Order: sequence, then structure tokens, then C-alpha cells
Amino acid sequence: MEVRMYDVIVVGSGAAGMTAALCTAQHGLRTLVVEKAAHFGGSTARSGGGVWVPNNPVLAAAGVQDTPEDAATYLAHIAGDVPAELREAFLDAGPAMLAFVCARTPLRFRWVRGYPDYYPEAPGGRPHGRSVEPVPMKADVLGDELQHLEPPYVPTPAGIVITQVDYRWLTLAARHPRGVLTAAKLFAQRFRPGRRLAMGQALAAGLRAGLTASGVEVRLNTAVTDLHVENGRVAGVRVGEELLRARDVVLASGGFEHNERLRKQHQDVGAEWTVGARANTGDGIEAGVRAGAAVGLLDDAWWGPTVPLPRGPFFLLAERALPGCVLVDGSGRRFVNEAAPYIDVVKAMTERTWLVFDQTYRNRYPFAGFPPRRPLPRRWNEVVLSAPTLDELAAKADLPGLVETVARFNTFAGADPDFHRGDSAYDRYYGDPRVRPNPCLAPLLKPPFHAARIVPGDLGTKGGLRTDRAARVLRENGSVIDGLYAAGNVSAFVMGRTYAGAGATLGPAMTFGYLAGLDISSHHHRGGTS
Repeated sequence: MEVRMYDVIVVGSGAAGMTAALCTAQHGLRTLVVEKAAHFGGSTARSGGGVWVPNNPVLAAAGVQDTPEDAATYLAHIAGDVPAELREAFLDAGPAMLAFVCARTPLRFRWVRGYPDYYPEAPGGRPHGRSVEPVPMKADVLGDELQHLEPPYVPTPAGIVITQVDYRWLTLAARHPRGVLTAAKLFAQRFRPGRRLAMGQALAAGLRAGLTASGVEVRLNTAVTDLHVENGRVAGVRVGEELLRARDVVLASGGFEHNERLRKQHQDVGAEWTVGARANTGDGIEAGVRAGAAVGLLDDAWWGPTVPLPRGPFFLLAERALPGCVLVDGSGRRFVNEAAPYIDVVKAMTERTWLVFDQTYRNRYPFAGFPPRRPLPRRWNEVVLSAPTLDELAAKADLPGLVETVARFNTFAGADPDFHRGDSAYDRYYGDPRVRPNPCLAPLLKPPFHAARIVPGDLGTKGGLRTDRAARVLRENGSVIDGLYAAGNVSAFVMGRTYAGAGATLGPAMTFGYLAGLDISSHHHRGGTS
């Protein structure tokens, strides 16, 4: 059996794994990244690319005022069940991580102006947000590796790149001058020479370009079948019949969203409604458990209300906050603030949920990526029901309380006494500023009326191997498994059961990848073990 030796092997090529590899390579360690899929980037490349890191240098350059004390207060308030040492490690190292990435890759970031933290009114929260996103970059930064980049979750027309800021205003292209200007700007991009990348595509591409410049080998189509353990210490990985030896292994292989068995076991849902990368089947988590690792949060995910369209699940972001719609349960009753953070909406959902909206809503706003005013595709007929009256829609969707619910909702004059929709700065971010006094509220009056089936989808799972502040994997008794680190969705996430803001998946994932790299580099140069 062939045996190859490395200083560090990183399993997974998303943001967490590539940040870890970039860090160890910059400290002179021979680093290999192995990726199960045929493409690199994983769920990072499919994401919006936002990075939530308080007090980072990009925010400071933009004049955004933040303090370590406020950030610590905010995380303690919303994620107080997470060990304090993990929260502190993330907040302490996050700014340095982002500065390191900017110094070692072609990536540049900018503040997502005005995108609030998800709980901006909580102590330490920021109504104008802490999220940053990659500045669009030329695709030729990747050279021949461009063909190996994981495709985006929602493809855009050739030549067009959409940022998170653009997305907000595109939803208002039929309603607001800035929406019109954004649409015109994006259309003009089609005549610009050369392909450009934005959001998660840019983040993954920039990190990969950094690895190339640092001489890091990335092997695609390379599935790790198990960890190699010697004398209680992880000392490499097995890839089929091949043994790849290393002094340290970093697991950054994503969650288990596409593993039907694990999802049924831990979450009582299937894998058909996730938008995470298809290679994420929990291999790293199960390998860690076989090596003695403790696990946590396996019952949780980065949930979001999702429309199960024939072409695949569509994760609803802005649609729920826009005026002229309501979310109802199987009885036809409202049960949640529709504009709340998506993770909270799913946690409030019952078995049967529908988003109900009228034709005014349809004429003003896109729905599930489909432009306003145009009839919804006929192939959606089993997912989106329509009827000329609310009574007929209620009968068609079996929602006995719908008519009464909409009648009450239509009386709300700028305030929602039932669920307080529009009270939070987060709610209003995706609202319609031309609807006043509450940009999230408008009556449902104009026929025909529509009801879209909503299911508990997700961006990926968030539970996995328990780690310490250096991203070292722990056993049930709290001791460290020597030689083994974990970062990203393969680990039990520092956000616990909540979601701090846009990019609170990628920010901590990259930070703990960076912390793993620093710890590995430190003990390698000391000549010791982890």
C-alpha cells in the first residue's frame, strides 16, 4: 500500500478548510487539501458569501463603529448556551483572520451597508450590521482551476454578477428607483469583457487562488474513508486503499445535510429540501466519532423556509418580509412574524405551512426567482395553488381559517399587534420602503390569490464534532484527540441554536479554520504535538 507523508491534511475545500490550509502553508508546512467532490468550494461557493466577524478591519475602514464589548454582549445574549471560551476565541481571532485572508489572497471585502444583525435590538446588536462580502473579482484569477469551481446555487445570466446589496434592490426593481438602477447596472455588465465572480463564488475562488500561490495541492474526487490513528493520535487519513500520513488532520468536510439516514436519525426530516452541497453527507463527522469524538447540535441546522419547486428547493429570503403576504399553518392561522430571521421561522413551523399572497404582491415583487407580473410556471401547479377568491383558495389548500386570518390581517394599519412584523430593523431591511408606515405590511385584496407550499429547508446542518478554542476535537470527557481539528459545519457550531447575522456561518468557519492553522503551525515549529 502506497503511503504519502504531509505535515497537514485538510479534508474539505470550503471556506473553513481553505483558510486552515492557507494558514499552515504560510507557516511553511507541507499541506494537502482533499475534496470528495469533483469541484472545490462546497457550500461556500453556493452561498451568498457574507462573512460575519465583529470589529473587523473592513468595517473599521468603512467607518462602522463596533466594540469588542458590544460584540461579546450580543453573542452572550443570543448564544449564551455556547461555551464562553468558544465565543471569546471567535471574537478575538476573527478580525486577524480577515486581515490575514486579505493579505494572502486576491480577496477584498466591503461592508454590506445597512444589512442588520439578525437581532439588532438585542443588547450589543447593530441595526446597520456587521456583515462584509467579497468585492467581485475577475474569474481569470483562477486560471484553469475555474472549471473546477462548484457552481452557484442560483445561476445568473451570462456576464452578470449579483452582490448581496444588489439582491436586496433587485427584489424592488418594479417598485423603487434604486431597484431600477440596480437592474440597469446589472444588465450593462453583459457587455463588459471577461467573466467576473461575486458572493460565494468570489470567496471560494479567492481562497483557492491563495492556495495556488502558496503551493498547496488540492486533490478533487478524493473521498476520505476514515481517519488513520496510531497510539491514540490521528496520524493521517485513508483514501480507499491509499494511506495519506500527516502529523495533523483538519476536518472541514461540511455537515450531513445530504445523508438521509443521519437526518432521519437526528432531525426527523429528509435530505430533499436542503440547498447545501451534495457532497455533504457527514463523512467527517462519522470518522471523528469512530476516533472517539464527542458531538453536539446534531438535531439542528441553518434552517430556512423553502419552496419545494420541481427544479429543486428554493430558499426564501426577501419574499416573506415583503408586504402583501402571510404565512399560515395547516389550520389557515398565522403563527409567526413572517419577516423574522429564517432560522426562527422554521423553528415555529408546523407540519403544513403555506405562504399566501395576492395579485398585487405578485405584480410588485419576484417570487422564488421568478419576475413579477408574469404568470407563474404551470409546472409549479402542485406547489403553488391559485384561486379567484380567498374562499376558493382556502378550500383548495384545505386552510379552514384562512379567510378569517386574512380579514384580521387586512385591518392592521401599519402595525402588527399579533406578531410584530416590521418592528425590527431586520424585518424592514427586505421590506418595501414605498409602503408606509410599515414597509412589511399591506392588505391582501386583489384577486387572484395564491398559496405556496413551504417546507423546512436549510443551508446545511450545524451540528458535529465538539472542539475547543483552538479547534481541537474533544472526547466526551473533555480531553483532546491529538492530531485532530475541526472547523465549519463538521463541528458543533459556535452560534449554537441561533444565527447572529448574514455570514454567521462563514465568519466563524473561517475563523476556526484559521485558529486550527495557527495551533498546528505553533506546535510544528516547537517540534511538539498538538
